[in-house]
Amino acid sequence: MLDTATYTPRLRAAYRDSIRAAMKEEFGYSNDMMIPRLDKIVLNIGCGAEAVKDSKKAKSAQEDLTAIAGQKALITTAKKSIAGFRVREDMPLGAKVTLRGDRMYEFLDRLITIAMPRIRDFRGVSGKSFDGRGNYAMGMKEHIVFPEINFDKVDEVWGLDIVIATTAKTDAEAKALLKHFNMPFNS
Repeated sequence: MLDTATYTPRLRAAYRDSIRAAMKEEFGYSNDMMIPRLDKIVLNIGCGAEAVKDSKKAKSAQEDLTAIAGQKALITTAKKSIAGFRVREDMPLGAKVTLRGDRMYEFLDRLITIAMPRIRDFRGVSGKSFDGRGNYAMGMKEHIVFPEINFDKVDEVWGLDIVIATTAKTDAEAKALLKHFNMPFNS
C-alpha cells in the first residue's frame, strides 16, 4: 500500500525541484510567487445526441470519466430546453470532473507518458490552443487510450475535452511551463 503521507507525484516533485528554477531563469521573475504553476485540469465528456436517445449514456460516460480521473465525475445537464435537438431542461448530457493537487499531477503524468503515445497517428498537440490568459485546451477523439478503460466493456467511444488551467499571465509563459512538463507540442 502506498504511504500517502510521504508520497509526492513525479511531476509535482519535478516542478518543485527543477521546473520552477528553469522558469524563473527563463522569464526573470523577481519573486517566487510570480512563477506560473498548474491550477487545475478539467475533463469533460459530452454525449450529445446519444444521451438524448438513451439516458443511460451519460451514466456510462460518468463511469468512464471517473475511472480515468480517479475521482467521481459529475453528470452535466441541459440548462434549457431546445426543441430542435429534442433536449429538455435538466436532461443529462455528459460528465465532467475537476482535478486539483496530487490527482492533477498524476493525471497529467498519465496523459503525457501513457495516453498520448497510444493515440493513432500522433504527431504532437497543437501549440496554438491557448486562450490568451495562459490556459490550454485540447481534445481527444477517443477516451479508450487511457489504460484505466477496459476496452472490452466499452459500449461507446467518447471524445474527451481536457482544459489545463495555469496561473500564467501570458500564453508564452503557459506554453513554456507545459514544455517543461514534456507536453509534446508540434509547433
